[in-house]
Amino acid sequence: MRVRRHFGPIQELKFDARLWRWVGIGAGMVLAGYLTAYLILFRVPILPGHHAVPRVLGLTVAEAQAEIQKAKLQVTDGGAEPHPTAPAGVVVWQDPPPDVVAPEGTKIVLVSSAGPPKIPVPDVSNLDAGLAQSLVGAAGLVVTQVESVQAAAAAPGLAMMTRPPAGTALAPGAGLTIVVSRGAPTIPIPDLLGMASADARTRLETEGLQLGTVTRRRTSDASPGTVVAQSPAAGTLAAPGTVIDIVVARSPQ
Repeated sequence: MRVRRHFGPIQELKFDARLWRWVGIGAGMVLAGYLTAYLILFRVPILPGHHAVPRVLGLTVAEAQAEIQKAKLQVTDGGAEPHPTAPAGVVVWQDPPPDVVAPEGTKIVLVSSAGPPKIPVPDVSNLDAGLAQSLVGAAGLVVTQVESVQAAAAAPGLAMMTRPPAGTALAPGAGLTIVVSRGAPTIPIPDLLGMASADARTRLETEGLQLGTVTRRRTSDASPGTVVAQSPAAGTLAAPGTVIDIVVARSPQ
């Protein structure tokens, strides 16, 4: 005996607005994740003939050119500019920036480092020697030598100039010389006329001077071997170590 079952009419499924909203949110999240992986994580260009610009910051110019050409892009030299930390010849700026998707053959402008900025030598003339050295050090340079000279135009202990001169652009840490005045010459040149050449040498060395050229000249007015002329003249103020030339009489025969 067969039993027949009777079912009621199938009713249409009904979805409320909240369900549709959650379905839309889920689909959007899936699509966003796919696009993130497609465009960012794997950097795959959407359009054919397009390539992601490689990151070349910190590479040498030669290395950067190789990377850019490998990506089927072109290189344009943007010159060099000072950089406080990057060594000379290293790429410090690129345009377009890394990871931008660009058409094949796009020109990438590269700017390289010219090294640290140059420092102008400060003007230390007429400053105390100690202050001058401090000023040079504060500017980022180094005083490698202090040279003293006799000078009537500057008081003792004052800086007169630098070598190289003020305003010269040097690399950070470069060395220079400061020239300091010892004051005006203070040694009067002694009168050597009539002295034997050996005695003249001894007198000059005692005064802190030096004997220079000795020229012999025939004369009947002075004893042979004695000084008949000198240069500079007696009484002239000279710096220590000044060289004095003399003329010595020789026999008229």
